[in-house]
Amino acid sequence: MSNAKVLPLLEPEPVAPCCPPLTERPMSADEAEVAARMFKALGDPVRLRLFSAVASHEGGEACVCDISDVGVSQPTVSHHLKKLKEAGLLSSERRGTWVYYRVEPSVLAAMGALLAGAAKAA
Repeated sequence: MSNAKVLPLLEPEPVAPCCPPLTERPMSADEAEVAARMFKALGDPVRLRLFSAVASHEGGEACVCDISDVGVSQPTVSHHLKKLKEAGLLSSERRGTWVYYRVEPSVLAAMGALLAGAAKAA
C-alpha cells in the first residue's frame, strides 16, 4: 500500500488584463512595466518556443517532460519556464514528480487586446 496523499487541485487565480490596447490611451508607468516584463520574457527564442509549446499543447497544459525538446538542457528549460511564470505568462501545478504548465486564457486575451488596437491603426 502507498502512503501517498492525494492533494486537491488548486484553482488558478484569474489574471487581470495588464494594460489597455496601445491605441486606447497612453500606458501608465505600472502598465508599461507589466507589459515590458511580458515582452521581455517572450523576447528569447527558447522562451517563445516553450510558451508556444505549452499554449498549443493538447488540453491547454503540458508536462515539463513533454516540452523539453527545444535544443537546450533540462535545467535551462526549467530556468526559462520559471522566467515565463515570473512574467505572469504561465501558471504551474506539481503532480507527483512532474510540473504541468498552462497558459491562462486571460493572459492570451490580454496580450491580444494590447496589440489589437495597434493592428487596426496600421
